[in-house]
Amino acid sequence: MARDFAAERIAPRALDWDADKHFPVDVLREAGALGMGGIYIREEHGGSGLTRLDAALIFEALATGCPTVSAFLSIHNMASWMIDRYGSGQQRERWLPELCRAETLAAYCLTEPGSGSDAAALRTTARREGDDYVLNGTKQFISGAGAVDLYVVMARTGEAGPRGISTLVVPATTPGLSFGPNERKMGWNAQPTRQVIFGECRVPVANRLGEEGTGFRIAMAGLDGGRLNIGACSLGGAQSALDKALAYTRERRAFGKRLDEFQALQFRLADMATELEAARLMIYAAASSLDRGDADATQRAAMAKRFATDVGFKVANEALQLHGGYGYLSEYGVEKIVRDLRVHQILEGTNEIMRLIVARGLVQP
Repeated sequence: MARDFAAERIAPRALDWDADKHFPVDVLREAGALGMGGIYIREEHGGSGLTRLDAALIFEALATGCPTVSAFLSIHNMASWMIDRYGSGQQRERWLPELCRAETLAAYCLTEPGSGSDAAALRTTARREGDDYVLNGTKQFISGAGAVDLYVVMARTGEAGPRGISTLVVPATTPGLSFGPNERKMGWNAQPTRQVIFGECRVPVANRLGEEGTGFRIAMAGLDGGRLNIGACSLGGAQSALDKALAYTRERRAFGKRLDEFQALQFRLADMATELEAARLMIYAAASSLDRGDADATQRAAMAKRFATDVGFKVANEALQLHGGYGYLSEYGVEKIVRDLRVHQILEGTNEIMRLIVARGLVQP
């Protein structure tokens, strides 16, 4: 279903959305109506009740149409899951039904201008005043900012470091909430990326997920799944690029032969397919590990995210090279995939941080 939806509702317009920097909210809502707005949200709250492995298959399939659209939907699902997993019964009843239908869209707000990889150093504050928190600070690189309805925000409510961080759900209508300009980016143009700015924003204490001081743990738990999702998006985008390369080399002729008749190019295609399949199996295995609740699930998610996003970009870049000069033209769609997949090696934790997570698991008792 997801693959058909990508082919029919996403792929035909993906190049235009990229060129026009258009955020296709209507198509996201169509995906929500099919159950893709709350893939691994519990059914009693309106979700589809599927597994992380199911989600990986869905995001991979959607990304064959457009990695950018699939990646935003993955972020929306990650933020929604945080409410489902850590919210109260009242919070789940209040927000999840519309989130699962994608009638309400959500963003994840952790990164700041001065804290990316060092997320525990965030400086956005939420001081308690009676039944409210008052937020001040700025979040950076927020997907969907200015166009979505809810912001799941990590803010400092206490001491320095991870133990002083809490998670708040902030509606877009909150007074004092504003946004920076839409960033001009290399790729991911079909979703807006802006700063989210909090200026004396009053948010009810009732909007806090979990207890005070647990926000960093909640944020990291969300990222385990988010890393798998973004790896799956790399798989789908790279598969689309490989498919385009296969079609092109079957049609293009040089020196009296089809390109796919040259053994050197056959070997390159074989390596691309092999590495992509290895990455696919890593994502699927890590997703299954997260579904089981394995003790090393975080480490396996980091391994899979690092490998899948590196391989995804490499395969897409190779596909562009196989197209020659035509690969550099927008109309063939390969250069867009290359631009979109490049950021996957940075977001949801850079691939350098993925190596750090894996190394800690290996060398620490």
